[in-house]
Amino acid sequence: MAARRLAIVTGTSSGIGEQVARQLLARGWEVVGVARRAAAIDVSHYTHLPIDLGDLARLPPILETQLSPRVHAADVARVALVNNAADVALLGQVDQLKPEGMLQAYAVNTVAPVLLMGWILRTAPLNVPVRIVNVSSGAGVEAFPGLGAYGATKAALRLAGMVLAAELDMRAAAGSARDATVWSYEPGVVETPMQTAVRGSTAEVVPIVQVFQHLAAEGRLRPADVPAAEIVRHLEADGHPRFSEHRFLLS
Repeated sequence: MAARRLAIVTGTSSGIGEQVARQLLARGWEVVGVARRAAAIDVSHYTHLPIDLGDLARLPPILETQLSPRVHAADVARVALVNNAADVALLGQVDQLKPEGMLQAYAVNTVAPVLLMGWILRTAPLNVPVRIVNVSSGAGVEAFPGLGAYGATKAALRLAGMVLAAELDMRAAAGSARDATVWSYEPGVVETPMQTAVRGSTAEVVPIVQVFQHLAAEGRLRPADVPAAEIVRHLEADGHPRFSEHRFLLS
């Protein structure tokens, strides 16, 4: 029986998530895509789960019934989780934000990814390498006016990944070591639906909207397949620190 490499990728209906899925499939991985909308991927070893990551009550039972048997299968040689999906609809200055929108953004951008990290570590066999990539943002470590809610959710996910890594190190020191790593990855300014949403905003909502408009006008946006390739290389490699991060700084 041939060994399988299995990846769960969220947000595969467009952008970076779609490109990650396509590149993994081309390299022989089995991919399960998680997104509300259908993905334009028609490959035999791709499975699409039409899940709204903001519906936190429905997510755990779907994982257990539809994904746990795949992750726990005896022929799986490597498991990857790419937390890429994000809710970018909540733009605005902090004193304009509505609590309902913040709760939705945290559900999709923070709570669901943390839930998925815990689930995959509990489910994957202890002897199988686990690679977790949390797609982050410069807004998670720097203050960008108008992106307060989005940045806060990404900052929370970044810290959760750091804490998880520290917990895995503590377990390893106590004799329960496993090959599991977390990478917080900033893809930079990429041509994605998020960028379209930000550029279409106003200076009242996103005071630095002109920065994003100028980047697009100057052709400085990265195509989604470039960060996707960096993620795929990371997933296939070994020797990573327990937690690491990739910062992308505009020159």
